[in-house]
Amino acid sequence: MSVTGAGGLPEYTKAGNVVRAKTSLRLSIRLAPNKDPNEAAKQVREKLTTDVPYNCKVTVEGDHNGKGWCMNEMKDWEKEIMSRTSNTFFGKDWGSYGMGGSIPFLAQLGQLYPKTNILAMGVLGPGSNAHGPNESINLAYTKKLTMALSNIVCEFGAHK
Repeated sequence: MSVTGAGGLPEYTKAGNVVRAKTSLRLSIRLAPNKDPNEAAKQVREKLTTDVPYNCKVTVEGDHNGKGWCMNEMKDWEKEIMSRTSNTFFGKDWGSYGMGGSIPFLAQLGQLYPKTNILAMGVLGPGSNAHGPNESINLAYTKKLTMALSNIVCEFGAHK
């Protein structure tokens, strides 16, 4: 969970141990890809509004419950293509890890095409800072990734 916005708080240099009339927070909570987002929202709402200290009033508004996504298990021939391509363009074997699993668009594609393997790639080369004010794209890495993706598409298509 992260706080992505806050209202009613003084600047930290002027903050003190005082009671404020109102504080608002905007929260973002990343879920495991298979967690039902509506159930998670219900659980979070319950936790935030149960046993609230000092008789404070807590309201929860604005649910945006995007469903996560998990990639299908790859077939051996697909793994071989991935390995060959990664070694060709990056000099090492490919890897996979769960990042961006909360992107609802991927879950929607997965529901529309359940038998299709969806390969989600992103450009986060060295020195990148995703989703921040100084987010950057490493151009050398982007060129390699574009060539690798083109190769994967060609080899997957040739295999069918």
